[in-house]
Formats: sequence, structure tokens, C-alpha cells
Amino acid sequence: MESGIKGFYKEKVVFLTGATGFLGKVIIEKLLRSTDVKRIYIMIRSKRGKNIQERIQSWQTEPLFEVLLKSRPEAFERLMPIPGDCLYPDLDISDTDRRLLASEVQIVLHGAATVRFNEPLHVALAINTRATRLMVQLAKQMRHLEAFLHISTAFSNCVIEHIEEKLYPEHLTCSSEKVLEMCDQLSEELMNNMTPALLGSYPNTYTYTKALAEDVILREAGDLPLSIFRPAVIMASHKEPVAGWIDNLYGPIALIYGVALGVLRVASLNTEAFANLVPVDYCANVALASTWQTSKNRVRHEKMPRPIVYTLAPTEQNALTNRDFINYGVSFRSQFPLTKMIWYPFLHCVKTPWVYHFAAFFYHILPGHVFDLVLRLTGRKPRLVKVYRKIHKNMDILQPFLHRAWHFETKNTDRLRELMSAEERRVYYFEMKGLDWKDYFRHALLGMRLYLGKEAPTSESIEKGLRLFVRLKMLHYSLQVALCCVAGLLLWWLLKILVFSI
Repeated sequence: MESGIKGFYKEKVVFLTGATGFLGKVIIEKLLRSTDVKRIYIMIRSKRGKNIQERIQSWQTEPLFEVLLKSRPEAFERLMPIPGDCLYPDLDISDTDRRLLASEVQIVLHGAATVRFNEPLHVALAINTRATRLMVQLAKQMRHLEAFLHISTAFSNCVIEHIEEKLYPEHLTCSSEKVLEMCDQLSEELMNNMTPALLGSYPNTYTYTKALAEDVILREAGDLPLSIFRPAVIMASHKEPVAGWIDNLYGPIALIYGVALGVLRVASLNTEAFANLVPVDYCANVALASTWQTSKNRVRHEKMPRPIVYTLAPTEQNALTNRDFINYGVSFRSQFPLTKMIWYPFLHCVKTPWVYHFAAFFYHILPGHVFDLVLRLTGRKPRLVKVYRKIHKNMDILQPFLHRAWHFETKNTDRLRELMSAEERRVYYFEMKGLDWKDYFRHALLGMRLYLGKEAPTSESIEKGLRLFVRLKMLHYSLQVALCCVAGLLLWWLLKILVFSI
């Protein structure tokens, strides 16, 4: 019998939730490419006019799966959809499928979540907290269960600054049991009205309901072979299966994309605070490795102790500040700029909130109205003011994470790596200490250009972007000179009036 991670997954049946999410798809790809897993049941629902089969079929053309399908054309045959939805009280899984999962599944990877920070509380509770309880209850029915991994977030305990790899139920205003009971008994409107009181020190419904989900596990997992994975802010892939792959505009990448387009010009953030970013392929590797270790722990202990927590975040030896993040994000603007820029890419960082709002009026709102006026005069639909309203709203939501600094302990994750063989550390790589940030951002920004901007990495496309970049740069500095001249003339005029009045 094979030992190690690859041997553990051989001929195993896996049940994965959150399969259509950013991390979920990378986990699926890695499992199918690097292991001989027997079957992967994925909980999935119809969405935006596409049924379940159409959603899975669309993956055939995604760059993420290109390497896999070239080496293993039949790989998707091991994917089996389970219709379900975390919004429903019973996960919307049929009795037939429940019996199927209970009789076959050996590994559970629970990654389904809503990551919207401003999600109404009743929705976030249903998806992030209640669904976790339902998954734990379902796992207890699985007769051959060997490991259960709950994917949380490094910010589930962001109410403190030094976060260890342990559970912190004491930071909650009410236990998960009481909150879910209230959610069942009260109307959605009343629950949402109670949001400030329930959140306490938590900055948003996302971090709060993820903390509640961990409390659910602490209270209800019992002797399940279960562990928790807490990744920091998940960004584009570093190496696997393609460098720089990303499929969403969440979090920091949205900020950099806005800068690259010349839309975002001022932001409110503390440049000295740490940017806790991790590549998505590293996260997938930690998820698979920690699940393997969870199974090994189950064999050694008849009754599982408290769930082990694995955190992935940048190390102190290779920390990344917000200033580094911005500098890396802007540094490649002259090498492969976007062809859809509306202005020269730059970003001024402001620490004081009221100064930011003052600056945003001149950097965003005023130019936005001018731009929209031009669009109206040319018979096109105005759009920039609306975009800026959304940007400013999101910036306000992100304030706690752009100004504060956290220290995340990663002792369990470091030990996990030590328990892996040299070959496993190569195949399932996740050492943050060795990450070359400059090289990483080069690939991430190229990926942003390709996968989000839909701009081919051809020499013609890059040359087109460079020509536009040069024109906008000249226009930008010409405007600055003109504004300085106008300001100088106004100052001279005011001084002249004062002199003559004396």
C-alpha cells in the first residue's frame, strides 16, 4: 500500500463543497492531476441560466484545466455532481444523494462560503454557519469517513491582532447554537436589524459568520476526524497549473486592476501594515496535505482532540507590506499595460480617512463627471460616476483590513511541511518563506491582464498598450503642469490684490 499524500488519495471518494469557487476549482484540478482519486462528488447548483451540467462543461475551455485535460483527457469523468445549495435548511440534497454520500464518501472538503463582506446577516449565516453545521451532521452519517477539512479564513478571529492556530469562542457575543436558533425563530428583517449587536467587534458579516462556523465545529464535531484550514487573502496562482491564473475581481486584485485601468487613483490604506496575501495553488496544496495529516491523526487517536488549525499566511522572514504590494502592482505598468486604460496608471495612498474622502472628490468624482459628460455628448451611456460610487463603497467596507496589521502563527502548517517527504514538498509546495514576491507579482499581473482583462499576451497587444501608455503619460504630466500654472496664476492674482489693498 502506497504511503504519503498521493497514496492516501488513491482510489478515495471525495465530497467537495464550494467546487465552483476560486479555490474549489484549483483543488479539483490538483486532485485530478496529481492523485489517482477514484471519484469527486461536487455539490453544485444551477446559476445564471446554466444548469449543473452546463456549468461543469464550461470548465473544459478554462485555462485552469488545460494542462490537466492534455495529460488526462478523461479526468472529468471522475467528477460527479450532487445538486445542492447552502442557502437551504437541508442543503437541498435529495435523500437518494444523501444515502449515496453516506455509503461512499471517505474525505470531505467543505469550502462553500459567501465571501461578500456586506452580505445581509441572514444570508451569511445560512451559507457560512448553518451549512457548516449541516455538513458536520451529514459527515456523521458517512460510514467510511477518514478526514473532514473545514476551509475557514485567517481573519475569522480578526478582533485580535496576534492570532494563534487555535479556536477563540470567547470573542463571540453569543454562541453559534444561540445565533442559529434565533435565525430559525426570527424574521430575516429582524435578524438583519440585530447585526451590529451580534457582530460586536467583528468588522463585517463574513468574518463573523466564519467565526461562528468554527464555533459550530468546536461544539458539534465530536469525534469526527476534522481539521480547519485558515488561508489569508487568496490571490492568483504562483506556478500551478499555470502561473498567474485568476478568475475574480475580489480583494486586492480589484485594487490593482482599477489602478491598471487608470480608474483608481487614490486609496485609503496604511502603507506600513502587512498585506497578507497567499497564492491559490499554495492554498490547494495545504488543503490536500492537511486532510492527509488529519486522517493520520485519526488512526493514532481513537477519539480526536480539538480540531487542529492550519494557517497559511506570509512569514515574518518574507513579509509583504501594503507599500510593497502597491509598488509591485504599479511597477509593471510600463512593461505590459492594458489596452483599455482610460488614464495613466498611478495611485496615491492616504492614511487619514477624511483626507481620503477630500482627495477622492478631486481624483475620482470630479473627473468622473467630466468623463460622463463627454460620454453623454457623444451619445454613449455615462458610467464612471456609478463606478466610483461602487469603488468608494467597497473602500469603506475594506477599511479595517487596509489600516490594521495582524500577526498569524503558522506553527502547525510549518510542522505539516516537515512531516512531508522531499518529493511531497515539491509536488504540494506551499512554503511562503521561499516566495519571490517580485516574480510572483509579475506573473499575477500578466494573469490579470490575460484572464480578467481578456487581453492576449501577444507582442502586438503589448505594443498597443505601450503606445496608449505613453500618450496617457504625456497627457497626465501635461495636465499637471497646466494645473500648476493655473494655481500659480491664482496665487499671484491673490497676492497682487493683497499688495494693492495694503
